[in-house]
Amino acid sequence: MAKLLSCILGPRLYRVYREQGPARTRRIRAGGDDTSQAPLEPSWESYYQPRSLEKHADSVLALASVLWSISYYSSPLAVFYLYRKGYLTMSKVVAFSHYAGTMLLLLAGIACLRGIGRWTNPQYIQFITILEDAHRYGTSEHKKKLASYNFDFRSWPVDFRWDEATSRWTSRGMSDSRNVPLLRPEPKHRSTVNGFLHAVKKMPCQIASYIVAHTFGRRMLYPGSMYLLQKALMPVLLQGQARLVEECNGKRAKLATCDGNEIDTMFMDRRETSEPQGQKLVICCEGNAGFYEIGCLSTPLDAGYSVLGWNHPGFAGSTGVPLPQNEANAMDVVMQYAIHRLGFLPEDILLYAWSIGGFTATWAAMSYPDISGLILDASFDDLVPLALKVMPESWRGLVTRTVRQHLNLNNGEQLCWRTLISLVEITQSYCFNSVPSCISRVPDDIMSNRGNNLLLKLLTHRYPKVMAEEGVRVVREWLGASTPMEEASIYSSYEVEDDWCLSVLKSYKAEDGGEFPWSVGEDMTPEGRRQLALFLARKHLQNFEATHCTPLPSQEFNLPWSL
Repeated sequence: MAKLLSCILGPRLYRVYREQGPARTRRIRAGGDDTSQAPLEPSWESYYQPRSLEKHADSVLALASVLWSISYYSSPLAVFYLYRKGYLTMSKVVAFSHYAGTMLLLLAGIACLRGIGRWTNPQYIQFITILEDAHRYGTSEHKKKLASYNFDFRSWPVDFRWDEATSRWTSRGMSDSRNVPLLRPEPKHRSTVNGFLHAVKKMPCQIASYIVAHTFGRRMLYPGSMYLLQKALMPVLLQGQARLVEECNGKRAKLATCDGNEIDTMFMDRRETSEPQGQKLVICCEGNAGFYEIGCLSTPLDAGYSVLGWNHPGFAGSTGVPLPQNEANAMDVVMQYAIHRLGFLPEDILLYAWSIGGFTATWAAMSYPDISGLILDASFDDLVPLALKVMPESWRGLVTRTVRQHLNLNNGEQLCWRTLISLVEITQSYCFNSVPSCISRVPDDIMSNRGNNLLLKLLTHRYPKVMAEEGVRVVREWLGASTPMEEASIYSSYEVEDDWCLSVLKSYKAEDGGEFPWSVGEDMTPEGRRQLALFLARKHLQNFEATHCTPLPSQEFNLPWSL
């Protein structure tokens, strides 16, 4: 009976992986006509085959889950409609409660039938036994057996906790050297009479901002967190997981954050291969509807690097909601897992972010300044201008207040926050200027690309004397080039001497150190500052002409420039 109860309450089993051997050399492709390099399709026989009773019961429960999700999102409109029609009477509410209770009992009975179907399936019995042993004993041998199965990730045991590294250092009598800041809080008024009255006057606006942010605002910003979208993508996500595990020997792990969320990760280790890039770890931060199973992870993976992918809170196997503080907490535990469990030194870790993933990547670069590099692909500097372009003009005040207080993805500020960082140690920001790079971008208006603003903010912060009026002007002119030929023409028209620019930067670093901001260019002529500004802009920015959702080719994945 105990085993039957485990089958009733146990997770859904999706797949039994093929035997995992060494990582295969054939690359994973997102698509294309070059079938000679396409990965081997996973065998459909490796999918778990439920018995008829479990299969049909699962279908009914899945349908009920989808209907519940639809009713949840449409409930405000439904309640408003029923109220207008006068249907929200006590008798009708009581009748609906009885109906809902009957449906719940019926669904519970169907769940029991599904459990009986699992109980009669030797394959599921073997799986649930391994899962129980992994939770009971937690040894590496049991977890290795469990890794052969793909099932509902909520039942996966936790592999790493956010406080494990701190506990390990404390037990050795050493102080924890981590100094990871929280997100910058909004300034608060003093508790005076004027401050209190001001807070009371602002309360309706605060409530409205909170409601907007935690209802449709968050879901518009991170559509990948919506259940219906994840349900539609489930077959593709399962296929992507199978490829990472079976073709690349991927290791899945669950990480527990300080706020109680659980983060789904996948690690591909290339350190034992002949690839020299395999000694470096690339941590990938996906977009607002991206998952590591089908996201930008394939670019560094194809380039031969060790790769660690993770899903935002509320995406696929990760729990929680993708609010900024939750995102930062998730990124923190991913970094700690890479350093303290996977064994990578910070100087061997490279961050690669696509689109909205630039927020967590810049936060990690700000909090872990010793990492090797930061690559921002089609990202932006600030969320407010993007939000204002997709919302009505009459909502400007509400949108600005909501973003600043609840959804403040200030990539540019985070990128420039730390100043006491040497040029060799800090990650040189590498912004891939996709066309268009943002959802709000006008295809023919290159200067509306928010990645350009990110570059200008970074250069202005680090080289304020170089990026004076003439420096900003020539960089904007260079960014406005519509073709690579026009870009090269602008660069050559200012007669930029790369060797001279490089020698100037090296001489300054040798004499004055590498702490930003630099005062290099203070005694230069306007012509010299223009040359240096264009030189730095071209070293920090690489143009890649494609649409926003086009994956970056592996041959375009280059390490950031440094002196």
